[in-house]
Amino acid sequence: MYLGLLIQEGNFFSRAVLNVLEPLEGGEESLRLHKNEVVHVKDIGEESKWEGMSLSTGQRGLVAVAAVEPLPHPFYQWFLKNNPMSCGVSQEINGSTSQPIGKGRCTATEDHRGKGWDELSFSKGDSIEIVGFLIPGLQWFVGKSTSSGTIGFVQSKHIAAETREPLGKCSVFLSEDEKSSLLLPCNSSEQHYTSLLGDLARTDITSVYRLAGFEPTAMFPGGPSEAALQGCKDIQLLRTWEEGAANGLSTPSDSEQSSPEGETPLTALEEFLRQESDDLDDPKFFIDLNAGNMEDARVFDPILTFLNQGCYVAHFQSLYDLSFSFLQSTFYSFPDEDKLVLFLETSRNWAKRTHLCWAHIRLCFLLGRLCIRRVKFSQARVYLEEAMSIMDKGFDDLPLLVALHVNLAAIYLKQKMRHKFSSMLGKAVALLVCLPGHCFSSENEMELVKYLLREAIAVGNAPLEARACFLVVKLFLQLGKHDEVLPFVEHLQFLATCFSSQDSSATSLDTTPILSYLYDKKYLPHMALASIRISALSDIKGTPSPIWRAGLVLQNTSKLLGSQLSRSSIPAIACLYLRHALVFSHESGAVPIQRALCAVLSKMYLQHGKLDGALYYSARAVALGRLMSEEEAFESSLSLGWMYVLASQPAKAKEIMLQLLHSLRETDSVTQDGAVHNLLAIALKEEGQVKEAAENYLWALNKAKETGNRRNQAIALANFGHLTLSCRATQLAESYFLQSVQLYIELQGVEDSEIELAQVLLCLAQVMVNRHRIKDSKLCYELALVFAIKTHNVKSQLHITQSLCHFYSKVSPNPGACITYHEHWVSLAQQLQDREMEGKVLQILSQLYQMLDKPTSLRRSLDCTKQSLRIFIDLGEAAKAAHAWLQAGKLYYLMQEDELVEMYFQAAIQTALKPRDFSLAMDLYEEAGDIFFNGNRNRHQAVEYYRGGAVPLARKLQATRTELRLFNKLAELHIGLRSYEKALEFATLAARLSSSVGDQLHEVVAFHRLAAVYYSLQMYEMAEDCYLKTLALHSPVLQGAEEALYYSKVYCHLGNLTQHKLKDEQDAAAYFLLALAAATELGDQKLQGAIHAKLAAIYNAPLWHKSPDWCTAYRGRWLSEGGYVI
Repeated sequence: MYLGLLIQEGNFFSRAVLNVLEPLEGGEESLRLHKNEVVHVKDIGEESKWEGMSLSTGQRGLVAVAAVEPLPHPFYQWFLKNNPMSCGVSQEINGSTSQPIGKGRCTATEDHRGKGWDELSFSKGDSIEIVGFLIPGLQWFVGKSTSSGTIGFVQSKHIAAETREPLGKCSVFLSEDEKSSLLLPCNSSEQHYTSLLGDLARTDITSVYRLAGFEPTAMFPGGPSEAALQGCKDIQLLRTWEEGAANGLSTPSDSEQSSPEGETPLTALEEFLRQESDDLDDPKFFIDLNAGNMEDARVFDPILTFLNQGCYVAHFQSLYDLSFSFLQSTFYSFPDEDKLVLFLETSRNWAKRTHLCWAHIRLCFLLGRLCIRRVKFSQARVYLEEAMSIMDKGFDDLPLLVALHVNLAAIYLKQKMRHKFSSMLGKAVALLVCLPGHCFSSENEMELVKYLLREAIAVGNAPLEARACFLVVKLFLQLGKHDEVLPFVEHLQFLATCFSSQDSSATSLDTTPILSYLYDKKYLPHMALASIRISALSDIKGTPSPIWRAGLVLQNTSKLLGSQLSRSSIPAIACLYLRHALVFSHESGAVPIQRALCAVLSKMYLQHGKLDGALYYSARAVALGRLMSEEEAFESSLSLGWMYVLASQPAKAKEIMLQLLHSLRETDSVTQDGAVHNLLAIALKEEGQVKEAAENYLWALNKAKETGNRRNQAIALANFGHLTLSCRATQLAESYFLQSVQLYIELQGVEDSEIELAQVLLCLAQVMVNRHRIKDSKLCYELALVFAIKTHNVKSQLHITQSLCHFYSKVSPNPGACITYHEHWVSLAQQLQDREMEGKVLQILSQLYQMLDKPTSLRRSLDCTKQSLRIFIDLGEAAKAAHAWLQAGKLYYLMQEDELVEMYFQAAIQTALKPRDFSLAMDLYEEAGDIFFNGNRNRHQAVEYYRGGAVPLARKLQATRTELRLFNKLAELHIGLRSYEKALEFATLAARLSSSVGDQLHEVVAFHRLAAVYYSLQMYEMAEDCYLKTLALHSPVLQGAEEALYYSKVYCHLGNLTQHKLKDEQDAAAYFLLALAAATELGDQKLQGAIHAKLAAIYNAPLWHKSPDWCTAYRGRWLSEGGYVI
């Protein structure tokens, strides 16, 4: 598949799997290749060969398909296509060996005298300290003689590779500081997330009353699992915090109070680059070019003295950094760059005249940097070459040496000066890649870094590829190019994973924090959340804190849902991360953020109906608030009281409110006083103290009027309505609700008040229903939904929509309106991503459409069923999915699309049989048969499902009643199909089975049906016997009108049977007399008249012969005693 996709693109990159030194058959020009050589190939439409170009030599020719295989990773194809290089593969870079990146010391294997000032001289056996890293495959590295202390370039071929040390298990190709540098962008956003958590923790409970029984928070998708809300129960950190919270909420951890035992010795590079104290400001030079004489050397003495220092000092950092910070610090006085260039050019001339070598070099470098900034590369090359030509002690200022080599090599590469580029590439690569902590000085360096990455891929040097990829990432991050850096970070993670897989003891580099950061920037919330989930907390310096992780999860979850993160919608997925952040803030002793996190967690648990968790964290917030200020403690306590009200613990809520009222006695806070009285009234109402609740509601209402707060007045009036409604004073409740609605209408435009208005209208609608004012209740319901939709409050919409569905199905039936609101219910379930709810409502909607019994409605019903089927399959709900398959088959039957019916029925049954749910399969077989049985087409197909499927399973499960019911259905079915012989078989089986069930009614039904079958088969004596058996099964004393009617009809039927079929008028007369007795008991005059007519016809018949009375009386009594048995 991968190869097919590459061939579709037309050209791609491959690696030779064998040496190709002989021409192809046919004399065609072929491309000579060495094993592992990278080739850019193009499909020319032939199966056996492609056109290729070697990246190493640039030669073109035909190559056999079998001789190459595509580079295995899409990143390589993408990068090589988008970054073509013109200088070919350098001889300075070789393929990788099995050796890892090295550090420490190595031993010289031969004598060597450096050819220039920058090369290290040494003798065989000398110990050389590796400055930075030794990367296998590179010709050069930077070394330091342990005997003389001199630093210089060393050729890798002159040392024994086995004497060096591997980089380490925890740092396969990066130093610890370099790992930290990858995380700097993440840490820059931590303050933003801290503020975000503070905003989410805020509440208006001290200024806005609460509506009884209503929490103004939006419902979030789905019902969170206990695991999501409780987090991982085996996380020791959370238990540690809970234990620590009991002992002291803000005590710093031991790790913070302890001091480091000692410092590790500095490496040669760290010692060299060790900077001075950061509190020293960079020197600033103010030069007035108009006032001074440009020929006066004294004008330039300060800058020349500063730049002529013989080694690197911390103040030079601003001269070398990527941001050109020296323009705003050291040379702040120059109004534009042209004047600065003039000043630097003149300073350069003076440095040259006075033989100030270091000043001359640094001024040439600064001029070269400014030319690169202006994209004047030729002029920049002249300055940089001049600096290189006069440098003789470059290792004393290593950052300057690195910047000169790298920038000059990048210019040679850009200007395609292949000879010069090749001559200095080896040393430039050693300075760029082998020294950790490289500081970029220009964006132009990206050319060289990408070249190195391309060459490392071409020769297969994995360590160099990893180092080059890291440098690309670092430079892009410093430039703020988040869109461009993402593929390289992903590839860096891939390389790190490959290194760790090769050595199981090595620790993989974790780039997931920076990946999460970049995915967040690119608005890819799924990827951001996935990355942060798999990232592990680390003790690496600069690792983003749990607060950052929690904030990132919150922010991206809101993006995922397409809604703005707010205090009323805190996703459950963030629970574990918030708890980690709480542990972290406890250890750091940050009380404000601890309280904010507790408040956020409390809100989240409350929004998802987990009141125990909400109470726990709310109580912790109260304890933390007391450590901060009275205001924070009051707000947290009021929130805790409200939680107790919602948790149906009014006694505890009342206790808190009374304490808060006591604390407010000496204050003049009218609004807070009203808020406490309102919550106290709600708690008293829950306790059944109606009078005290009314007094506190009145107090709260007066406080709201005193401050002119109409919203609080409306809430107080609505709460009065709830109170009076609980006392069944519906008329008074209606009055209070109407007053509340009137005040809310005047407040239109305030989102929170409109949410409350929707709830009040819903309560008013229910009052109208109780008072049988259907039109008014309909208006209130629909107005409530309008306001809920306007405020985008999904919880209110859902509640109101459910009420409307009930209203139009039960209170005021209206199929069209009922369907409309069920469809809205489905859309709400989709917004909430509650798949289970969506599937359930779709099933109801399907039934509603089916009841309309129109072609279009049946088609719509089928669509709903199929949607629910997909949902149940996704959720793994086998039973519900099986019933959905069956329902779809039934709808196809109703739409007369018979070719699909069987397929859907079998799918339903197989869904049940797969998990070996035989009971469900038996029910499905029966229901499938019922569809044909109750239908008007293909009724004979019910036999297959009844007899072939349901009956064997009923016997397997020993479901006797189900088996009896199936035999009855089979008998009835065959009667309807006029297949009386089959009907007799199943009716007989039903009659026999009914005797063992022990249910008299089932037995009566079975024998009555058997009698009907015998009658249809003209076996009249047997029919008579079965009818008599049904009568014998009844009580000798009539039990009611229904039984009397049954007796009357059966005896009439027996009379007709014996008179007309058996030609026995005496028995017929006896049966009619018994029927007359039952009809008399029933009091049915019409039926009595019909029976009298029958008797009159018999007695007046010419062939009538009267039998003895005792015979008739005895026969009836004998039958009633059950004397006749089959």
